[in-house]
Amino acid sequence: MKALSGNPNLFAGADRPLSIPQRLLLLLPFLQWLPGITRESLQRDLMAGLTGAVVVLPQGVAFATIAGMPPQYGLYTAMITPIIAALFGSSRHLVSGPTTAISIVVFSSISQYATPGTPEFVQLVLTMTFLAGIYQLAFGVARLGVLVNFVSHTVVVAFTAAAAILIATSQIKHVLGLELARGHSFADTWLGVIQHYDQSNGYVLFIALATLAVALFSRRLSRKMPHLLLGLIVGSLTAFFLGADAHGVALVGSIPAQLPPLTSPLFNMDAIRMLAPQAFAVALLGLIEAVSIARSVATRSNQRIDGNQEFIGQGLSNIIGSFFSSYAGSGSFTRSGINYDSGAQTPMSAIFAAVILMAIVLLIAPLTAYLPVAAMGGVILLVAYNLVDFHHIRAIFNTSRPESAIFLVTFFSTLFLELEFAIYIGVLLSLVIFLAKTSKPKITLLAPDLTQKNRAFTDIETKPLQECGQLKVVRVDRSIYFGSVSYLQLKLQMISAAYGVKHILLIASRINYIDMAGAELLAQEARRLKANGGGLYVYGLKDELWQFLAEGGYLKMIGAQYFFDNKTDAISAIYRKLDQQACHQCSKPIFIECQREQPVTS
Repeated sequence: MKALSGNPNLFAGADRPLSIPQRLLLLLPFLQWLPGITRESLQRDLMAGLTGAVVVLPQGVAFATIAGMPPQYGLYTAMITPIIAALFGSSRHLVSGPTTAISIVVFSSISQYATPGTPEFVQLVLTMTFLAGIYQLAFGVARLGVLVNFVSHTVVVAFTAAAAILIATSQIKHVLGLELARGHSFADTWLGVIQHYDQSNGYVLFIALATLAVALFSRRLSRKMPHLLLGLIVGSLTAFFLGADAHGVALVGSIPAQLPPLTSPLFNMDAIRMLAPQAFAVALLGLIEAVSIARSVATRSNQRIDGNQEFIGQGLSNIIGSFFSSYAGSGSFTRSGINYDSGAQTPMSAIFAAVILMAIVLLIAPLTAYLPVAAMGGVILLVAYNLVDFHHIRAIFNTSRPESAIFLVTFFSTLFLELEFAIYIGVLLSLVIFLAKTSKPKITLLAPDLTQKNRAFTDIETKPLQECGQLKVVRVDRSIYFGSVSYLQLKLQMISAAYGVKHILLIASRINYIDMAGAELLAQEARRLKANGGGLYVYGLKDELWQFLAEGGYLKMIGAQYFFDNKTDAISAIYRKLDQQACHQCSKPIFIECQREQPVTS
């Protein structure tokens, strides 16, 4: 049966062209869930959307601050991105919008070209958002949804933990009320904090701590409470009663009470060439976040997630968002989790959240003029702390040294190198370690267990068993490919030399893949053993691998008579090629064929 991913003209694996309704479902996936909307589902989605709008209000402002964008752009992103992603994605509970990790990558990438917060900075960010969306859309159309599987969870955990520290570092001056230049590196920023700590503003620190304390306390009381919003309200009231103007407490300033205005990315080759590498990193990180979160929620909702469709939804949301004052967004774990827990039934909940947020901004945007920067800093510190996955970090260091190495390299690369390079380094190291691991497939020596009725082959390391002196039974786990051929060849030759055998039975039931290099290895080992008067025999090879060897001519090179479908046929054929004199002298026959041929002694 042909796979859907290999042929865009197939639907659900059927070997027939798509009908017009089926094509519409692929192009407009919201047509799958839209007809199922009921009055009850709309009510649940509306309540979930209301909760989501309240949650994203302070988050949007905070994330835009992290990204170096004017505060309103975080809210614009939370208005446009979730609508498009909900309509064209596959998850019914994923809520897209601004996120912390992408925000800090945006700041790191664009601050080297323009001053944060300036119109030039904003336009470069929108251009990078557009390019990231193009990458994501192209990945989805090309059905590269499996791409995110090559990024290990450890890389994401390490990058996110380091990003949390960078976020906290960027806000420490706002929490302490220090005047430090923006854009300094991680080490330079903390050096500046240490050098100028005596210039800290106690009023600013008190406002930040009050905001943080209220947010933490309300979150501890109930996770359903809008703890960030409550913290900001208390921080603003604290600043008002302390007299913010008289004590040098900076305010965020009022946000325009308007819907996202039309914008245009830069469409010149110089800007595209300059931003293409950073846009790729943003696209990759955004896809990892979105698909990982969608799958995480889907395990609770028993929904099937189409990774390719999520790529398309995220790509379209960033492309369209770049024309409506929205910077790069992705799936939000916090808002998606709250959306599901609030009883959302369909993607309408994300659309409701965006529309309600628009209404809220039109009504209360002027109130942000009283919002202290220190209160924002306190909220962002809490957001940063929540990013660190302590549970998985402990598990990584307790269970795997290679994964620990990946974590440390990615973590420190994120702190001290360009963020996009840190992502690439983590991914590259994950692949290198994966290839190193698969380059040494597990090779197990087996022997028949005489205590079992069918004399099943058993690992001789787990149970001491009598072995045949002329035949070695070897099982290979994992794939035989270009990375593992040298190791496998060495092991087979070592087995031949160490045990003095010329016959090897290869149990291939656990071999999932063989490439041309692997097939060449099997043919070469078969020739070597034949030249010594023995042979390489294969039992349990999967049909698709047998077909590959046949089509490539390797089956003919090795000899079809050396391949067997069952153990009995394999042992019977091999036994006839063994040294019969040695068999008759064997004191402990282990195969049924050996016992049948044993001479009767008087």
